[in-house]
Amino acid sequence: MPGAGTDKTKRWVETPGPVVILVEPQLGENIGAAARAMANFGLSRLRLVRPKQAWPNNKARMMAAGADRILDGAVLYDTLEAAIADCTFVLATTARAHDQAKPVVSAAAAAALMAPRVASGETVAILFGRERNGLENDEVALADRIVTLPVNPAFASLNLAQAVVIVAYEWFKRASGETLPFAMPRKSAPAPKQQLLAFFASVERELEKVEFFRPPDKRETMQINLRNIFTRMQPTQQDIQTLHGVIISIAEGRKGPARGGVLDGAEAEMLRALLAEHGSGRVPTERGPVRGLARLLRRNPTEAERALWQALTADRRFAGRGFKRQTPVGQHICDFVSFPLRLVIDLVPADETVAAAKARSDKRAWLKAHDYTVVGIFDRDVDSDMAATLARIEDAIGKN
Repeated sequence: MPGAGTDKTKRWVETPGPVVILVEPQLGENIGAAARAMANFGLSRLRLVRPKQAWPNNKARMMAAGADRILDGAVLYDTLEAAIADCTFVLATTARAHDQAKPVVSAAAAAALMAPRVASGETVAILFGRERNGLENDEVALADRIVTLPVNPAFASLNLAQAVVIVAYEWFKRASGETLPFAMPRKSAPAPKQQLLAFFASVERELEKVEFFRPPDKRETMQINLRNIFTRMQPTQQDIQTLHGVIISIAEGRKGPARGGVLDGAEAEMLRALLAEHGSGRVPTERGPVRGLARLLRRNPTEAERALWQALTADRRFAGRGFKRQTPVGQHICDFVSFPLRLVIDLVPADETVAAAKARSDKRAWLKAHDYTVVGIFDRDVDSDMAATLARIEDAIGKN
């Protein structure tokens, strides 16, 4: 996901908030990651007490991932006392019990304590200790409250930036009123009951055709359950339109090369044989019947047609070659044709009548006279050796 949610065209949120103080951070990478966490949740003031690596630090800038302004504004101090000198309220984060008579609060409670003080203009600070051993006892003693997190007691130590991000998140959640930055878009209005009832009637009508409501004495209960499924969804108008289209498509069958036509494979072969024997049942000068038959044949492919089409469309060798199924070429309907290549693939059934063979011969003669290359393929070869069939087609393309 480009940008991972970062949008530099938007206003940088920088509201009054607590100061983040890192005490003797050991790695520049952790300082940079902490700065990134601060930027995520609207904190901008960073103070560093005796960082172990030289400052400025290139690794910190790399890990900040664009939160450079926080690193640029970071202030260095020699002592923690100097870093908190102007602060009126200080919280120390720690995973260890320091046996000090000091209130211990969660990150959310800490945010609640800081909010009114920050709002009144006070300088409030949150202390984070070293990566290895956190804050020392004397450093915790300088704080007004201790902040700790509900973590696995057997593995309580957090990475420095992880600790910063949790406390910063609780602060920003409170400061922003827990307002999320975006919500689900409403692209379609809720479906009115009239539309829902019409949809239910359509679904139930189709289910009635396939005798879904059995036994009869369970019909009413089944209808109620079915309606409740869709009612609980609280669908939009677009949802219902889409679902209605799905139901109609399932009921009427797909109008494409996949399964879903009116006829099965064997019936589709019988249709082709009948058309071949009777000259496609058309008047030679009329285009309308040819187009209508092409649509009918496309919707009802034979098993061989379906298998070859799926193989052609899935093979990179034939991508972009412009092949079409059951398409009129002049007054003839071709099983597969590529107009850019002027190549026709003619599927031949295993048992063909004399009349059908004569019609096929006439079609091939017409195509060749109009500069089309015709590749004849037996449908049994499609079933028995698809690889060899595709190789023949590739060879014909190479010679074309």
